[in-house]
This record gives sequence, C-alpha cells and structure tokens, in this order.
Amino acid sequence: MKPEQQHAPLNILLADDDTDDRSFFEKALKEVSISANLTTANDGEHLMKYLADNSEQLPNVLFLDLNMPRKNGFECIVEIRENEKLKDLSVVIFSTSYPQDKSYELGMISNLFNLGARVYIRKPTDFNQLKQLIDHSLRMVVEKVISNIRLKYILNA
Repeated sequence: MKPEQQHAPLNILLADDDTDDRSFFEKALKEVSISANLTTANDGEHLMKYLADNSEQLPNVLFLDLNMPRKNGFECIVEIRENEKLKDLSVVIFSTSYPQDKSYELGMISNLFNLGARVYIRKPTDFNQLKQLIDHSLRMVVEKVISNIRLKYILNA
C-alpha cells in the first residue's frame, strides 16, 4: 500500500515555541501528498500535558523542537520514553540547533537517537525542502504503521 492510499489522515503533533515556524510547517504540511491533521503545542510543558490528556489517542508522529521554554525537547523525549503509554510514539526531532562543530552535532544526534528519536531534521529555510523533509518523515511513519499492522495480523492469524 502506498502512503497516498492511506484512508485515514495521519495525526501529527508539532511542539515548537516559534509561531512563524509552526505556521511554515502547517503550510508545508498542506502541500505534501499524505493526508494529515495537525495539532500544535507551544512549549514542552504544554506538549507533555497534551500527551498525558490524550494518552489513549496519541498522534502517529510528534515533530519535536529541541529549544523550547519551560521544558526543552531533550527533557520531553526522556519523559516520553520513560512513560509506558508514550514510549512507542514516533518522534522526529525538528530543530534549528546548529552545531558548534561536526563532532558536537554527531554527538547530539547520537544522544537523541539513544533517547528514542527516530529522525533528526534541521529546520530548513527553503519551503520546498521543508515539504520534502516532512513528506519523507511521514512516509517513514506510514511504512512503520503498515509494518506494525502486518505484524499484528500475522501474530493474530
């Protein structure tokens, strides 16, 4: 099944404190080939409250900014992975963090993957590039969902 053939739209949660970045993301999301519903959180505390309040109906994917007030993305991903109800949530790091050097960047990305991030995206300034990155990330999520459905079907057969 191709991602475009999905019947139900993906539920996406974007946690980002920057209003312009949230708007840019929303506009790009409307132009990708995968149907999606977007919910936003404007800081880490708001994100964690939303996830706690909606733990029975989690989004398919969380796009998580690292640099947010009140609770940053690193703190959020640690809490997510420690919570039994949230630990399988697909997390895409979506940040403007720029490396001090290549070694720093690779170490930071490695730490994020060890914490459970699935993808790391440095926020692009180019709209078309943003659309491509979102589309690619969503296709990976769709493939994971389809694989999980197939696995459940095989296990239940």
